[in-house]
Amino acid sequence: MSKNHDETRYRIGPLSVKHDRAAFSCGVEALDRYLQKQAGQDISRRAAAAFVITPDGTTIAGFYTLSAHLVNLADLPQNIAKKLPRYPNVPATLLGRLAVSENFRGQGIGELLLLDALRRALGNTREVAAAVVVVDAKDERARGFYLRHDFIPLPTQPNRLFYPMKTIEKLFTR
Repeated sequence: MSKNHDETRYRIGPLSVKHDRAAFSCGVEALDRYLQKQAGQDISRRAAAAFVITPDGTTIAGFYTLSAHLVNLADLPQNIAKKLPRYPNVPATLLGRLAVSENFRGQGIGELLLLDALRRALGNTREVAAAVVVVDAKDERARGFYLRHDFIPLPTQPNRLFYPMKTIEKLFTR
């Protein structure tokens, strides 16, 4: 995964009332609706943390959500599972949604968001443990995005992919 984008042009931070949710459109109605109508409720209920990337402090170029999650140890590939404690479930961070505005496509925004999400997930393990980051790819395009960024499909659920926290740690300590 590369880290060569011009991150200075954009700022990433928590979703707030100053961000223009109504103008956001990624072309997937469920994701647009989530950001416009549900994200604020999820934040206030502590069901998900939502982060946005913006060029000007108001316009949302993209967003993602993170939340605590569990993964069944038996669902992970054996070579990964054998390195983890023998609990039935292992702690994980769920990258629940990630979307880029149609107006900002082709500028590396998705990768900037993904890198930020992985960095935050790793940082959070100092306070709340997680062995992997998990994502559910909504379609083949999303699955391809995560595969290109070294996510590993679960053997029994090919659209559920994960990234080991140990690998994320290496990504940011190079």
